[in-house]
Amino acid sequence: MSLPLKTTYAPMEAQPATELPTGADWQYEPKWDGFRCLAFRDGSGVELMSKAAKPLTRYFPELAANLSSLKANVFVLDGEIVIAEDGKLSFDALLMRIHPAASRIQKLSQATPSTFIVFDLLVDEDGESLVKLPLERRRKKLEQFAKKYFHNNESIRLSPVTTDLAVARKWFHMGVALDGVVAKRLDLPYQSGDRTGMRKIKKERTADCVVGGFRYLEGKPLVGSLLLGLYNAEGKLDHVGFTSSIQQKDRPSLTKKLKALIKAPGFTGKAPGGPSRWSTKRSTEWEPLDPRLVVEVGFDHFTGGRFRHGTKFIRWRPEKAPQQCTLEQVKRENQSALNLL
Repeated sequence: MSLPLKTTYAPMEAQPATELPTGADWQYEPKWDGFRCLAFRDGSGVELMSKAAKPLTRYFPELAANLSSLKANVFVLDGEIVIAEDGKLSFDALLMRIHPAASRIQKLSQATPSTFIVFDLLVDEDGESLVKLPLERRRKKLEQFAKKYFHNNESIRLSPVTTDLAVARKWFHMGVALDGVVAKRLDLPYQSGDRTGMRKIKKERTADCVVGGFRYLEGKPLVGSLLLGLYNAEGKLDHVGFTSSIQQKDRPSLTKKLKALIKAPGFTGKAPGGPSRWSTKRSTEWEPLDPRLVVEVGFDHFTGGRFRHGTKFIRWRPEKAPQQCTLEQVKRENQSALNLL
């Protein structure tokens, strides 16, 4: 299968925001808790690509098959892969798919099939690129495409949208059902890799960080805390804090995994500090890691170039490239105005 347009469409990205932008130029969408994905079809085959341009097809064979069953022979769709368990979206079920064994993936694809929630159409069934069209026109074409091709296929769904601020706020306050709300400019074209025309308002303040090192538990050969890093404007990895909220049962296997990645320098920008009157000898000792691992953490405040308190481990993000973990994520106010409504 030949997909010459594959590298042309890097996903459009969102800038973190503390409140929903208002005005007639904005469209609001639910923020789904899944894997961002571009689906490419050219002929009989389908390829799935992650936000970091990593192949996802082998991990979601049932989704590739469902997309291949559509009567449209050519398209590029932008959306989110999700898996529902007991009526709720499960990110853990998605993580289980990133597995080297094809037999394991096949079993999971049958037990917990994925759904593709589509929110943009970049190439239509005639092979025409739509990226230069404003979102308002792309959305209309997507709705026509969905009406024509998505019927009777529950695994491929059209994401709802609204221009009503009250509806968007209702979505935001839907408990754990959604990850927040995304706002997009109706008058702008699809901007690959750009954040100017898209905002994301999340319920919990989170950041995706690179694990640049770790410390052992005191007196034990097990990992005690992960040292977190974010890339600065110069492309160097700054140490910004730590997380120690690791489940005890996970420490042995995680320690083994981390020890295999030990490699200096770990942090190429600001490194963990040296001894001070508040630190102990143990607290200044750490192991540097090859910056491959990405973890999502929850936090309260980020000031002075670091998290002010220990952060909460949320999950690993194997589908995300370390270079995407930048300080831009935390350059915003400390609380969302929506939480005050």
